[in-house]
Amino acid sequence: MKTRFASFLIAAAATFVGLLPAANVQAAGYTQTKYPIVLVHGLFGWDTIAGTVDYWYKIPDALRADGAKVYVTQVSAANSTEVRGEQLLSQVKQILAITGASKVNLVGHSHGGPTARYVAGVAPALVASVTSVGGVNRGSDFADAVRGVLPDGSPLTAAAKTLVDSTLVALIQTLSGNGQLPANAEAALVSLTTAGSNAFNKKFPAGIPTTACGEGAYVVNGVRYYSWGGNKQFTNLLDVGDAALGLTGAFFNGKANDGLVSSCSMNLGQVIRTDYKMNHLDEVNQFFGLVNIFETSPVEVYRQQANRLKNAGL
Repeated sequence: MKTRFASFLIAAAATFVGLLPAANVQAAGYTQTKYPIVLVHGLFGWDTIAGTVDYWYKIPDALRADGAKVYVTQVSAANSTEVRGEQLLSQVKQILAITGASKVNLVGHSHGGPTARYVAGVAPALVASVTSVGGVNRGSDFADAVRGVLPDGSPLTAAAKTLVDSTLVALIQTLSGNGQLPANAEAALVSLTTAGSNAFNKKFPAGIPTTACGEGAYVVNGVRYYSWGGNKQFTNLLDVGDAALGLTGAFFNGKANDGLVSSCSMNLGQVIRTDYKMNHLDEVNQFFGLVNIFETSPVEVYRQQANRLKNAGL
């Protein structure tokens, strides 16, 4: 009996070991999309600071490891969607010239979602897909609350804009080597409010759902639209950002949100999921990978999306 059991264990182990090479073969090229993947940061975002602190923590390398061509862009850390969109369009054209590709797959986080949608709207021939991650596609309740305190034309608003532009935004852009980019924190705020988002959506409606929490058109003008995001604020006790997102999340009056964007506002085109146990920073694997250990790694979700694009011929 013992001999038979030992033989069974040996056979099972051999089978498991024999499967390992097959798994590696399957992983090869897993993220190898037809078109380059272009990452677009959100409000107060950057590409890399001092060459060491990445906004998209470990995500580009993970995508490249299995075949993807990945480019990380830098647009104004704070400005209107249209200004940021024009900056992104210029970089997309440069990427296409460098790679010889005819299109790109845009992946935008937070304000990067509408920024990517702008490019797809004005130059759809250059865009294969737009993936919105925690995207502010129909405004943010927190942005609405801030705008209520800082209305248009208020002296307090002017003072706050000057302070943010000259300190936080200037610091981010200088440390990332992009100090020349124009800054306008008030324009960014307006773009992220419900009213600002609605005005933008009238000009660029592609992928926007027609119901409160539904899906939008999957394909518009040859561009495929996807979205995903989280619905938690507190996900890791060691993450200092969770407390701040817990406070901002209180402005959503009980609606599911990631701390800065409601789950329904994230919806665009084909909704992969907007109920990951992630907050707004987790969606880009920040801070430094301190995310929910009981949820799929954000890095893996990006890999899955790249594979989805690959399988769609994109």
